[in-house]
Amino acid sequence: RHMGEAGYKVTVAGKSYTPQEISAFILQHIKKFSEDYLGEKVTDAVITVPAYFNDSQRQATKDAGKIAGLNVQRIVNEPTASALAYGLDNDKGDEKVLVYDLGGGTFDVSVLQLGDGVFEVLSTNGDTHLGGDDFDQKIIDWLVEQFKAKNGVDLGQDKMALQRLKDAAEKAKKDLSGVAQTSISLPFISSGANGPLHLEETLTRAKFDELTSDLVERTKIPVDNALKDANLTNSDIDKVILNGGSTRIPAVQDAVAKWTGKAPDHSINPDEAVALGAAIQGGVISGDVKDVVLLDVTPLSLGIETMGGVFTKLIDRNTTIPTSKSQVFSTAADNQSAVDIHVLQGERPMAADNKTLGRFQ
Repeated sequence: RHMGEAGYKVTVAGKSYTPQEISAFILQHIKKFSEDYLGEKVTDAVITVPAYFNDSQRQATKDAGKIAGLNVQRIVNEPTASALAYGLDNDKGDEKVLVYDLGGGTFDVSVLQLGDGVFEVLSTNGDTHLGGDDFDQKIIDWLVEQFKAKNGVDLGQDKMALQRLKDAAEKAKKDLSGVAQTSISLPFISSGANGPLHLEETLTRAKFDELTSDLVERTKIPVDNALKDANLTNSDIDKVILNGGSTRIPAVQDAVAKWTGKAPDHSINPDEAVALGAAIQGGVISGDVKDVVLLDVTPLSLGIETMGGVFTKLIDRNTTIPTSKSQVFSTAADNQSAVDIHVLQGERPMAADNKTLGRFQ
């Protein structure tokens, strides 16, 4: 979520780390695990990112790979990688596929066309601040509210208690994907005038669905936008793929089936599909996998700042990449000897509201 965010750091054991450094620790662990398994050095990598990541977030991901000692050959959008995993053995001819990817911290949706080994992304949309963590937070808030009502103690002010609540909330969320209700028991969570206090609650799936209904509904907007950008309707979609651990939530599955009118495909583990797709892309780069062509798109529009601080788009979002565009602009005044070019990425009409990619003269 915070990759590429300037100035953002977390403190662990008294030392501050950037998101890139934390990501690098994870990549180093995976790199070592892979080397131990393969019995040889791993130097190159294909890394996947949420489809709606901007350029800064993608560059930060590359930096994390570099810190971990990896040569990042390619950055692939997660929904696209998932479609690669599902569509490699596709023998049904052309198919239009909607990939609904709800992970721990981000949400993406992509619409692709698959056929004859060509994987063409038609559109992509998403929300980089919506994921399983938000579902956990809904449970945490409910537990804090229940405990305060019964004991008059606000656990939200206790960091140690909050960590225990976080772990319990995540476990309860996972449990409710398989059972109708679950018990949350946290002994000695706090203390009162009469001694230690314990948290004991029963959370039903119905209550969980009620608490998180707004989050599920928020995912519909990117789905609608992705279909609109691809000039398609629900009836044009041949297959719906669910990706990311949070798609195990029954309410999410039911909502997607209702919106699209199609039962989602569960044939590949939602936690593994993206990694499998990345491995396929690695195979394409190394030459081990042939007859596969991946045509991805830019998730956000690219342009420059013009007179009055206006953002003038040159390349629209969901344009197949690589691409190029030229346009003639006039100078602000006669006899100018130089011009400042401010390159941005985003969808807002004013330059100040979009993400700066660079400046040059």
